[in-house]
Amino acid sequence: MAHTDPIADMLTRVRNALKVRGNIVNVPFSKIKGEMSRILKEEGYIHDFKTVSQDNKRNQLVIQLRYGPKKERIINGLKRISKPGLKAYAGKDEIPTLLGGMGTVIVSTSHGMMTGKAAKKMGIGGEVICYIW
Repeated sequence: MAHTDPIADMLTRVRNALKVRGNIVNVPFSKIKGEMSRILKEEGYIHDFKTVSQDNKRNQLVIQLRYGPKKERIINGLKRISKPGLKAYAGKDEIPTLLGGMGTVIVSTSHGMMTGKAAKKMGIGGEVICYIW
C-alpha cells in the first residue's frame, strides 16, 4: 500500500476510529505524525500516544483516543489543509483562527511543529498542516 500523503492517511484513520467509537488507532510512525500526536495530546484531543516497534516492520504510532463522560467525541473534525501537491503556507499574520479559537490549527514552522496560537505568539508563520475541532 503506497500512501502519497501519510498525514492525510493518519487523519483518516483517526476519523474512522472515532466513527466506530474505537479507543486505539495504529498509524505507521514518522516524526511528523509523532509531533502531531504530541500536539493532539497537549491540546487535550487524545489521551496518549506511544511508539511501538515491531520485529522487521516499521514502527507503529499507537494513539489512544479520548471521549467525554458520555462517550461523546472530543474530536469532531479533522481537515488536511496543506497537501503534497498544493502546500498551504501562512505568514505570521495570516495564521487562521479556527471557530473563534475553539479549534486547533497545526502549523509546521522553522521552530518545529506547533499550534497556530503558539506560532502567532512567537511571531512566525509556516506550513498549515491541518485543522482539528
